[in-house]
Amino acid sequence: MSDVHTLVAEKRERGGKGSSRADRRNDRIPAVIYGGKKEPVMITLSRNDLVRELNKGGFLSTTFELTVGKSTETVLPRDLQLHPVTDWPMHVDFLRLAKDATINVMVPVHFVNEDIAPGLKQGGVLNVVRHEVEFTCPATAIPEYIEIDISGLELNESVHISEVKLPDGVIPVIQDRDFTVATCAAPSSLKSADEDADEEGEAETEEAASENGGEE
Repeated sequence: MSDVHTLVAEKRERGGKGSSRADRRNDRIPAVIYGGKKEPVMITLSRNDLVRELNKGGFLSTTFELTVGKSTETVLPRDLQLHPVTDWPMHVDFLRLAKDATINVMVPVHFVNEDIAPGLKQGGVLNVVRHEVEFTCPATAIPEYIEIDISGLELNESVHISEVKLPDGVIPVIQDRDFTVATCAAPSSLKSADEDADEEGEAETEEAASENGGEE
C-alpha cells in the first residue's frame, strides 16, 4: 500500500484569480480541501514542498496528512492543474477521506519477471494495453501500484484482469468484462515467416487443385 505523506498548508481568506496570482508570486500554490460533508477550505501550499511530492510520482493516488494550523485531515489529491508551458503546479483539489470510505482511483501496473517470460525470450514484445487500471479500494489503503507476474506468458497470450492477484478490498471498476491488461505480441519477423508459410501452403494447395482438375 502507498505510504501516507505529510504536507503543511496555510489557510487563505480570499479566493479569486487576483489572490491566486499573488500567492504564486510568493511561491505559494492555491488549493482547496472539500468533501466529507464539511465546508470547503481554501489553502495555500509551499511550491517547493508540492513539487517535491510531485517528483516522487503517483501524486494523484497518494494519501496525505494535510495540516492546516492546529487541524490535520487525511486527504487525497483529486485534481492537479499545471501551467501549460512550464508545467509548474497552479492549483490542487484535495478530497477529505473518512476512515471507512471507499474511492475510485487510477493505479499504475508494474510487470515483473519479464526476463523469464517464455514469449519474450522467443523475441515477443510486451504490448501494455493498460498502464493504469481504475479500482475501487479503501480510501486509506490505496495501492501504490499493482504487480503483475508474467513469468509464464507465452507468445500471442494475453493477461486479463481476472488473472491478476489484487490486494484485499481492491476491485476493478469495470465489472462487465474480463478486460486485457497486456499481451505478448509475436515479433514482426516471426509474423512474416508465418505469413510466407501460409501463402506458400495456399499456393501448393491451388497448384495441386489445378493439377487434379487438369487430369479430369
